[in-house]
Amino acid sequence: MYNIKVTVKSIKGQCAAGCKLGDVFYYSDGSIYVDNISTRLCAYGISAIHPYLSAFCRQTNEEDWINSLKELQCPDAVNCVTYQLERLK
Repeated sequence: MYNIKVTVKSIKGQCAAGCKLGDVFYYSDGSIYVDNISTRLCAYGISAIHPYLSAFCRQTNEEDWINSLKELQCPDAVNCVTYQLERLK
C-alpha cells in the first residue's frame, strides 16, 4: 500500500475551515496525520475525499481508473478547496 501526501493546491474563495495554500496532510494505513500543527482540515472536505484516498493508496493494475486520479475537491461550490494527491512509497 502507498502512503499519500495531500497538498492544498488551490482555494476558490476562502475556506471556512481555514485551509491555506500549501497545507499538507498525509494518509497512511487508514489514518490522517499532519506535520504542522497549524494545518487545518475541514470535516466536510475530508469526508468527501476519504473514499478516494482509501482506493488511491492501494496498488492496482495500470489500467485501473484510480491511477489517473491527481486531484480531488471539497464539496463547497462557493469556497472550493482543491487537493493534489501524491503517492509515496
